[in-house]
Amino acid sequence: PVTDSRAARRQLCARARKLVCVNAFAPGAWRYGLPVAVVGLVGAALWLPLGVALIALTGAVFWFHRDPERTTPAEGVVAPADGTVSVLREEGDRLRLGIFMNLHHVHVNRAPYGGTVEAVEHSPGGHWPAFTKSSDRNERLRVDFGDHEVVLVAGAVARRIHPYVTEGVTVDRGERIGHISFSSRVDLLLPPEVDRSDLAVSKGDAVRAGETPLTHH
Repeated sequence: PVTDSRAARRQLCARARKLVCVNAFAPGAWRYGLPVAVVGLVGAALWLPLGVALIALTGAVFWFHRDPERTTPAEGVVAPADGTVSVLREEGDRLRLGIFMNLHHVHVNRAPYGGTVEAVEHSPGGHWPAFTKSSDRNERLRVDFGDHEVVLVAGAVARRIHPYVTEGVTVDRGERIGHISFSSRVDLLLPPEVDRSDLAVSKGDAVRAGETPLTHH
């Protein structure tokens, strides 16, 4: 019965991911944008400038949660997030690469390697600006693929991390694995065999989720 339950959850998760892929926006867009739109329509009847401002805010929310298609290269490790490489450091025998996502970046995150998810773990924490050292203590969601892991880190504005995957689900390289609502950071803990000489990016470089190669091979 336990095995059947896990299999059912995996199938539901796979179907949910497919539904997400056919939409132009990440799922959180409706949660945040629709209430603002409703208030905006009511507000417009009471005071037009207020209604216009709220409708404009609704447009900004949906634009923030946009989910464009990406063309993943035939091989290589790809960036898990849009943004700027802000962290690049050794942790024991491994490298951690962090990508800061500003408000104007697409916030849908993608699998850098692909593979089977071994664990999805949520850790509560603070909400420091995602580009600061203090953000290492922020709320986060760790997606463990065994030889590597992707960590979605909440920022000062970001308050919700939305995973699309669960334990046991297999994803392809470049496939969507989650999104964070409003400015944040995504870390990639690379496999032990990857060192700095393998990297194709440096701190300060701009990258695109599912498209930009992070390594030379």
